[in-house]
Amino acid sequence: MIKRLLSPIYEFLHDSRAVGIVLIICTAVSLILANSPWQQSYLAWWDTAVHIPIPALHLPHTLLHWINDGLMVPFFFLVGMEIKREVTIGELSSLRQSLLPIIAALGGMLCPAIIFALFNGNTPFANGWGIPMATDIAFSLGILSLLGDRVPLSLKIFLTALAIIDDLGAIVTIAIFYSAGIQTGYLIAAAGVMGVLILLNVFKVRRLWCYFIPGLILWYCIYNSGIHATIAGVLLASCMPLSKISRLIHWLHDPVNFVIMPVFALSNTAIVFPPDIWQAFTSSISYGILAGLVIGKPLGIFLFSFLATRLRLATLPDGANWPQMLGIGMIAGIGFTMSIFIATLAYTEADWQITSKIAIIAASLFSGLIGYVFLRRSA
Repeated sequence: MIKRLLSPIYEFLHDSRAVGIVLIICTAVSLILANSPWQQSYLAWWDTAVHIPIPALHLPHTLLHWINDGLMVPFFFLVGMEIKREVTIGELSSLRQSLLPIIAALGGMLCPAIIFALFNGNTPFANGWGIPMATDIAFSLGILSLLGDRVPLSLKIFLTALAIIDDLGAIVTIAIFYSAGIQTGYLIAAAGVMGVLILLNVFKVRRLWCYFIPGLILWYCIYNSGIHATIAGVLLASCMPLSKISRLIHWLHDPVNFVIMPVFALSNTAIVFPPDIWQAFTSSISYGILAGLVIGKPLGIFLFSFLATRLRLATLPDGANWPQMLGIGMIAGIGFTMSIFIATLAYTEADWQITSKIAIIAASLFSGLIGYVFLRRSA
């Protein structure tokens, strides 16, 4: 009886569309609660003070900070391991296989950033240029899975590789451009911990606790160094033994996708809509994000892919055509998780963050819809 009752849940969790569906539900719930009679209680919950009773430690001080600086570390750890696996033994392990998604991802990052800068380059909002660069892996692959066999498997692999490279680009962007003033002492300490982790890998240490304990110290050093704390997850992932990575990815997949990401979506989309919500779309922030994700993403991916094939640097994925490549570019305009995360780093003003998040949600919904319709018709 219990097995019969739980089997639909298990089937749903293993459906490739499940992560996207859960994130959509969490976003909708958060937006409803943030604009309901329970608004003050809901918003106050995320600002609840969370103190660790060790005065000497400098740690995040609210629930929202712990989510963004601590809970998101396993997410970046998972992304980092997926990048390492793909680069070493996966789709990005050979130059021939990796060149097209690398070049396409480069175009998909540069064009949105340039478009955002055209709208905001000489304004106080200029620091948000990194917001429309990102592609949300879960949402984009979830939308693509709805098309079933109308899209060749090679295109799904291409989008996965592109999104992984895109995530790597977003991580580098965060580390270089969206970090606070660097604290040299903590940075040197972090480098020392990294040295220990590298030596553990070199000497083929396989016990996971030998990596995770230094990993916690690494997180603390990175958090206080001025570089965003989530980078610690990627650095730790780069040092993990390759033989353990597939197992760790399997273990972390469900907790990250069905606990951490939904909590992130709930906490970071607690947006109080202004009385006239349409005013949010009159800001140059919105223009830059909407144009960057909806136009810049497909334009950059398509043009850079076209140039790569014309210069004989790469070939199209097997069974794919140019309309489908354009459709993949449209779906890649779903920025959501990483775009919202960068928006919280790019702007400290609450109004600017709210405007950014509204624009990201609108652009992601529109990109997913037009990408799905376009690919369905082109098939």
